[in-house]
Amino acid sequence: MAINLREHGNEDELMVDINTTPLIDVMLVLLIMLIITIPVQTHAVKLDMPRNQKPPLVQPAVVDLVITADGAISWNGIPVADRAALERDMRDAASADPQPEIHVAADRQTKYAYVAMVLAEAQRAKLIKIGIVANQQYME
Repeated sequence: MAINLREHGNEDELMVDINTTPLIDVMLVLLIMLIITIPVQTHAVKLDMPRNQKPPLVQPAVVDLVITADGAISWNGIPVADRAALERDMRDAASADPQPEIHVAADRQTKYAYVAMVLAEAQRAKLIKIGIVANQQYME
């Protein structure tokens, strides 16, 4: 604040003036910052978002794939003889239209190697609708 003392006649009068130069400098800096940051805030990223799709008219079949503790595998309740038979069943399922959903349920005592083998076979067969079910037993 600048204080100016002026004499008017016989009386001393106190005049107070506000120095607005620093205020104007701060406002100009804020204006420049605003001008610089606005283009950054309005920059848009173009994304290809999925569109609403109607549910399929034909619901896919569900295949229950059960793995027991000793590594035995059953396909919809029918025991699978060996790995080649499992591979054949998975290739047949992958070629079906629409592709069935594979629900893998492993016993609590099943070794991870058996489950990993089944999931690897499903990946090689190009199955895309795979789910791990019956996980409630692991929460106990």
